[in-house]
Amino acid sequence: MKIKKNDLFIGVYLMAAVLFFIISIPSWLLDILLALNILVALVILFNSLFAKEVLDMASFPTMLLFTTIFRISLNVSSTKLILKNGDAGKVVDTFGKFVGGGNLVIGIIIFIILIIVQFVVINKGSERVAEVTARFTLDAMAGKQMAIDSDLNTGAITDKEAAERRKKLQQENSFFGSMDGATKYVKGDATAGLIITGINLVGGIVMGMIYGGLSINDALSKYTILTIGDGLCSQIPSLLISLSTGILVTKASSDGELGDELVGQLFSMDRVLIMVGIALSVLGLLTPLPWYIFVPLGAALIFYGRKLGTKAGEAKIEESAEQEENEAQEIRKPENVVSLLNVDPIELEFGYGIIPLADVNQGGDLLDRVVMIRRQIALELGAVVPIIRLRDNIQLNPNQYVIKIKGIQVSEGEILFDHYMAMNPGYVEEEITGIPTFEPSFHLPAIWITESQRERAESLGYTVVDPPSIIATHLTEVIRQHIAELLTRQDVQNLINNIKDNNTTLIDELVPKLMGVGEIQKVLQNLLEEGISIRDLVTIFETLADHAAVTRDPDILTEYVRQGLKRAISSKYFPIGEVTNVVTVDPGIEQEIMNSVKNTEQGSYLALDPDRSKKIVESLGNELKKLEDMGKNPIVITSPIVRMYFRKLAKDYYKDIIVISYNEVESNVELQSVGMVTA
Repeated sequence: MKIKKNDLFIGVYLMAAVLFFIISIPSWLLDILLALNILVALVILFNSLFAKEVLDMASFPTMLLFTTIFRISLNVSSTKLILKNGDAGKVVDTFGKFVGGGNLVIGIIIFIILIIVQFVVINKGSERVAEVTARFTLDAMAGKQMAIDSDLNTGAITDKEAAERRKKLQQENSFFGSMDGATKYVKGDATAGLIITGINLVGGIVMGMIYGGLSINDALSKYTILTIGDGLCSQIPSLLISLSTGILVTKASSDGELGDELVGQLFSMDRVLIMVGIALSVLGLLTPLPWYIFVPLGAALIFYGRKLGTKAGEAKIEESAEQEENEAQEIRKPENVVSLLNVDPIELEFGYGIIPLADVNQGGDLLDRVVMIRRQIALELGAVVPIIRLRDNIQLNPNQYVIKIKGIQVSEGEILFDHYMAMNPGYVEEEITGIPTFEPSFHLPAIWITESQRERAESLGYTVVDPPSIIATHLTEVIRQHIAELLTRQDVQNLINNIKDNNTTLIDELVPKLMGVGEIQKVLQNLLEEGISIRDLVTIFETLADHAAVTRDPDILTEYVRQGLKRAISSKYFPIGEVTNVVTVDPGIEQEIMNSVKNTEQGSYLALDPDRSKKIVESLGNELKKLEDMGKNPIVITSPIVRMYFRKLAKDYYKDIIVISYNEVESNVELQSVGMVTA
């Protein structure tokens, strides 16, 4: 395996830090390493300064750990040289003499000031900002995730963009969480540097007096310079890293560089510059302050402020002219007809009175509910609902909304904003006052009530729902009714791809050798049309692979699949431990239906005499009425071979009818017939 250069550099960098704790290094090598340490600190500082966003320095917490351990190892090495030889190289000696100007007192004071600045100002502030930022970033994560889902749901972003934004959000959360802990490295590094400095000073004086034969004054002079130099060599890079930490954790999220942003925000308002310029000029002329400094500075600010104001005025005029020109060009430009050809699979249009329900800034949560609808349908039916477009329409009544499927209106409703809909479940005897209406999803009688009536209505037993829930429920029911036609070939291909990795053999056998994507689509649409979940795609595809070699008729293949899904069908309609009331079909009627089936190359169809069809449907209606009076689901049980033809006969008259064959019922299910369809 070939080792990358970058990996090798990091490995050597860390290994060197570990070795410096153990072995002694010559002073000339220490000089080189101290210079390298300053170089790395400056590179990190300017990268932090010019990074456009914090994730440009996503590995900063790791850098902080590496540079801290390397810097401490150099501290240890220099301490060995100071105590052993009384010489830590040119760099340490120069820092000790040059920074202090040859004066020990000045050098000590400068060193103490650097320690105070790093401890009290930069470290303390960076630590607090990192802690607060990490907490708020984590708290805001759920809201940001929902905002991404809302943008995806409304079509503002694509699936790829949503994935990228989620990844970036996760990276930001991890970064600020790591920074909260990484700032402790900086604080600990400064503390360790201070302790090492004290050890160098005391230990050096002792070593100089005992082993070097120096007087206390000579030892104090010599080792104080070395200690200050060593401390400065350590603290200055540490100060640069601390400054980098502060810059990163306080960096505002923007697309520009920090320098442009700071200068632009400070010197972009002409009025501010002119007022400050006047204030400086007045201070220079009317106070003992040096006028030759304050007056020129004030004059320069006034001049620059006036020039900035002139440029802003010209830019505004140019922008207005450019906007007018663009509008004129847009009017003259030929209409882009192609954009008008796109048809949204699902649209929810609403009047201006409903806008607050969809506006997040006004506390509306309709967008979040739409996201939950897509998740609910995916879990319930195993189908991915297309993007649901939400848009206001001034042509509608203020409180009206319209649901469209593929550009065609399929349902509508009307709500009263700031009201609640109360529905009597059937057992509440006491009536409440309100505005009579009908629930839009199931067309049940209801009453609009006010907020003040809500608590009383709920205490009486009424089912009370708010306007967003009404719209969401209505939209969910419409999607359930039309989910079959919304399932496209591309959706089917995506479902196939989703399970292909773990079921390669099955997919390779089925597609395209036995069935095409379009044929699989027809089977899945048949299942969805009757409310059967297609989440268990493996079972569905296994069944298709078993029978597709015998027949390619989607209707017949659907029956085989339904029998393969009998556990799911039974659990959906027949609760375990309960007796389910159903309607059966006279065997004579079943035989008559089968005798009327005509087979063609395009498939089979039912050619039953219209009079007989009418009588069968009337008899079915009478039997279903018994179930309805009992408050039960309209379930009809037939033999397997008749099921799909009987449903085709009945679905145009009874949309909610559930037709199940005996082969789709588990053996532990208890059924009780309340009637039989005869004619």
